[in-house]
Amino acid sequence: MMKTLTVDLGDRSYPIYIGQNLLSNATLLQSHIVGSEVLVVSNETVAPLYLERVLQSLDGKNIKKVILPDGECYKNLEVLNRIFDALLESRFGRKVTLVALGGGVVGDMTGFAAACYQRGVAFIQIPTTLLSQVDSSVGGKTGVNHPMGKNMIGAFHQPQCVIADTDTLNTLDERQLSSGLAEVIKYGLINDKPLFSWLEKNIEKLLACDHQALAYAIERSCQDKAKIVAADEREGGVRALLNLGHTFGHAIETGMGYGAWLHGEAVAVGMLMAADLSMRMGWVTADDVHQIDNLLDRAGLPTRAPLEMTKQHFLSLMSVDKKVEDGHLRLVLMRGLGDSTISSDFSYELLEETLDAHHAISA
Repeated sequence: MMKTLTVDLGDRSYPIYIGQNLLSNATLLQSHIVGSEVLVVSNETVAPLYLERVLQSLDGKNIKKVILPDGECYKNLEVLNRIFDALLESRFGRKVTLVALGGGVVGDMTGFAAACYQRGVAFIQIPTTLLSQVDSSVGGKTGVNHPMGKNMIGAFHQPQCVIADTDTLNTLDERQLSSGLAEVIKYGLINDKPLFSWLEKNIEKLLACDHQALAYAIERSCQDKAKIVAADEREGGVRALLNLGHTFGHAIETGMGYGAWLHGEAVAVGMLMAADLSMRMGWVTADDVHQIDNLLDRAGLPTRAPLEMTKQHFLSLMSVDKKVEDGHLRLVLMRGLGDSTISSDFSYELLEETLDAHHAISA
């Protein structure tokens, strides 16, 4: 059964479809194509698996395709130009629709290209990883990485719709599946303690790719994110809560080299570091931190920072994070399980203690 949610943004509102065998639903996909021109963007891993089904669902349209290399290390301006090259070589105009078929890298780059081409054209998200289905495909954040910082170049550009076909998760490897679960756990920690409790009881079902459990986790995560995005589309306030663990995690991704750690793996460690700092501030208990650590470990995620990342390395990279405002670092911290807050009012001495502690644990 297909579930439909709505991201409520007035005239930019759009649906999220969640279900099985949605890639073959031509009526569903074509109902969101604004003209006759379509550029499908995928990568070398996903295209052999699902591109033909999407092309069949687009039958009758003027279709071109571009296949990008797979990996976070290719999420840059140089590779982004391949999308622009394809659009210009095809002489596509403002009525073109870009279709992102892949994980978060493909979705972010396709969305950014759509935001920039002729100052903005339509695009559709067809996420094929758990992480992209529960997080990156929803909310309109698009962009590419820079050697000095992750996602530092981008734009807000909302899709026409998100089509999350849970059948695509059957081809995910265990590491990618666990990476996606980090973002699901994040929603539980931000403001959905019942979801966190449900995950503690059902994490093994998710790891076994139980479709009913996966559909529930995706729906609940998208509901949580859609509500926050509707309240704060461009991250002027509450939307920053969605960055729980990300300031630490982005430092790991940048410091280790894009692709060495998967996004969810880095965020998992980042959430634990945020929990540790919150504990040192007296906001959560040691038992809370242990509970988070235990769930992340059961989900197959790392719970220790990479040994190569020293305190100085973390601080240097965190200082250029997007959450820095007027020279002050803002972090998403926890006042309890399912109760997160945005704060720049924390002790840098305690932050350094957290960084020292995690480096010591890793050693």
